[in-house]
Amino acid sequence: MDKTELFNEYNIPYTCRECGGIMIFRGVGEYCCEDCKALDYDDYGKVRLYIEKRSGATAPEIERATGVSQKKIRNMLREKRFQIAADSISFLHCEMCGKSIRCGRLCDGCEIQYHRSLEENQRQLRQKNIKGTGINRQGDEGHRRFMRKDD
Repeated sequence: MDKTELFNEYNIPYTCRECGGIMIFRGVGEYCCEDCKALDYDDYGKVRLYIEKRSGATAPEIERATGVSQKKIRNMLREKRFQIAADSISFLHCEMCGKSIRCGRLCDGCEIQYHRSLEENQRQLRQKNIKGTGINRQGDEGHRRFMRKDD
């Protein structure tokens, strides 16, 4: 895999298809050529435009119309770039408990639980580091830290 594939996960247009000029990011997946002002879109922009016109479209419909793979569409949903429509019959599932969700990787409850456990782990690491340094170390009271060879 070369660098352009690694950094171009969503097919970001770097050069203009019309004149070969440099594409400038304008926001929400839209790019404009600095020379001829032609517009182009990355995968996110293509999907976003399609969804704006056809609310409630399914992933296979979006794939057929835009050429963006269903895998990339699912990744965008997991990254919370989009939400599944409220009246949709298809959902994503929470990676911890399996509950149906409209976007992301975790339901609200599991996300709170996950972040609390991360915070607790960080708190325990800080406490461990504090206990391991300074004057309150156990077993080292009154001892020199370094010894000279001639002592």
